[in-house]
Amino acid sequence: MTRHESAGRLGAEFFAPGSSFTEFVRAHRPELLSLDRALPEGVQAAPDQVPHGTTVLALTYSDGVLIAGDRRATMGHLIAQRDLEKVHPTDDHTAVAFAGTVGLAIDLVKLYQVELTHFEKMEGIPMSLNAKATRLATMVRQNLGQAMQGLAVVPLLAGYEQSAPEGERGRIFSFDVTGGPYEKRDFYAEGSGSPFARGALKKLYRPGMSRRDAALAALQALYDAADDDSATGGPDLSRRIFPIVAVITEDGFERLPAQETEALSREMVEQRWQQPNGPVAPL
Repeated sequence: MTRHESAGRLGAEFFAPGSSFTEFVRAHRPELLSLDRALPEGVQAAPDQVPHGTTVLALTYSDGVLIAGDRRATMGHLIAQRDLEKVHPTDDHTAVAFAGTVGLAIDLVKLYQVELTHFEKMEGIPMSLNAKATRLATMVRQNLGQAMQGLAVVPLLAGYEQSAPEGERGRIFSFDVTGGPYEKRDFYAEGSGSPFARGALKKLYRPGMSRRDAALAALQALYDAADDDSATGGPDLSRRIFPIVAVITEDGFERLPAQETEALSREMVEQRWQQPNGPVAPL
């Protein structure tokens, strides 16, 4: 150790150009990146030993974009957690929801939050939304080795782009396990219950929805997913555990208050007493 290092001064690597925090850590402290650690050759993760998150979704509406997720994590046939938070803000105008291996997904979200903050501090401006999607795709690709061994993480990115034309500022990106980014129009869902959630949104979505109608559509879609997918959790009225619903608008990220989400969830459940299969699509 040099005299300067012993005095607590930063090494030269901290002054090298570069705006990616992840690449900096990979170059100098790679052992800190959990996403780069593959299991030993020939080893496969046992799905019933690792908590997995399930259904998340996003849809655009009149003021921006809404993102939501159920609360259940499973280990095989067991419920590992009933109140998991799968929706997280990543900066003022973007948020990520995740399905897949919970531990790795939480690490990915935290690292992505730091990545966006680091870029803005180094460059003096925030990334464009396209660049944010590309950067997240790169991080997902770095987990490919573990994904092939059964520890996949599948994020869903929602953002508000202030420079886009009116009516097109809410945007949604999905990703596959190889890091491929795909922009989705209007709505999308990921996770084990996503086919049922997307089916519900096809029926319920319409352009220019109000925030309330968009939130109800998201809750209806998550309810339908829970109705057909055992790994997706519906609203738990007795424990007062309800899906997480958040919006991203010109004013930034806002998680709907717990009281609002509970009231909308109870309203939806009351409607289901009369229509167990949910509302029908208008003709």
